[in-house]
Amino acid sequence: MSSAPGPEPEDVPGLETGGSVPPGDTPPDAGQTSGLSHPQPIPSRGPSIITLIAIGILVVGVAGFFILRALDLL
Repeated sequence: MSSAPGPEPEDVPGLETGGSVPPGDTPPDAGQTSGLSHPQPIPSRGPSIITLIAIGILVVGVAGFFILRALDLL
């Protein structure tokens, strides 16, 4: 029993003894698909800009807290 999928090598035409293929008798390449079936939507930049602004505000707030704490104003 063969572990490879497909027909048994003895049943396939064009194979030589041992399973090799004679020169010029190789099968064509497999079919390929290229491109998309439909255009992909362009993702929105809104959520990423809002996230960056929120992180910036948080960083400025934490830095301000430690600066005021270092100056003993808080």
